[in-house]
Amino acid sequence: MNSFDKIPVVEFLNTRFHAIPADDVVSLVLHWRAEPVRQTHIIITANVSLLVTMRTDSTLSAAVGKADLVVTDGMPLVWASRLLGTPVPERVTGIDLMEALLERGSTEGLSVYLLGTTQQRLQRFMEVVASRYPGIRIAGARNGFFSKNEYADITTEINNSGADLLLVAMPAPFKEIWCEQQRSALQIPAVLGVGGAFDVAAGFLPRAPVLLQNAGLEWAWRLCLEPRKLWKRNLTTNSRFIAILASDLARRATHH
Repeated sequence: MNSFDKIPVVEFLNTRFHAIPADDVVSLVLHWRAEPVRQTHIIITANVSLLVTMRTDSTLSAAVGKADLVVTDGMPLVWASRLLGTPVPERVTGIDLMEALLERGSTEGLSVYLLGTTQQRLQRFMEVVASRYPGIRIAGARNGFFSKNEYADITTEINNSGADLLLVAMPAPFKEIWCEQQRSALQIPAVLGVGGAFDVAAGFLPRAPVLLQNAGLEWAWRLCLEPRKLWKRNLTTNSRFIAILASDLARRATHH
């Protein structure tokens, strides 16, 4: 995949998505890395929660709208795309994309900068990367606890590292907004927000079994792990998503 011209773009639920499989995203990142001018490209993996939050957060909505690549993170969005007649090829989650990039990048000498999570978990994740993906060069790393007045120093440090890929393991919507706001300061071929992927890959958080992932029930798995933290948010988010999807389906039905 060498160019945006070849990537089908679909629009549903008021959001623009790129109908692209994970393997092609990896190829595109390696293509960006090889370009003579280091230009920053931002990849967003959008899930149900992000889409719902975009409805009331105009800054987030603008950041997603300006992203270079927006892919569907989660089976509910893949199903919604099919229901609405604008199908995407597959779900592309942050952690799956991160692991695919590290896997392929290990044979290509890819250099990465790791930003996010706690110092302890970041250190463990770096050990996992070194062990599992020996060809990856960790150009730099910093935990996710920093203040606004450190933003400039962080972007300078990332740029000076010469990394090909910046992985941002921070919560939504902070990571999407932060990456877009730092775009002009960054000179990194590819920037990918991966949420809690460092914690999962480092073994601090168990990931849902593949069966639940494919059934679109990763949210239920996380709810079981952190019920007090997530029950109210999940109930609200899922209800709103169903209402948004129903509204979009009804609107499209009346236009046909």
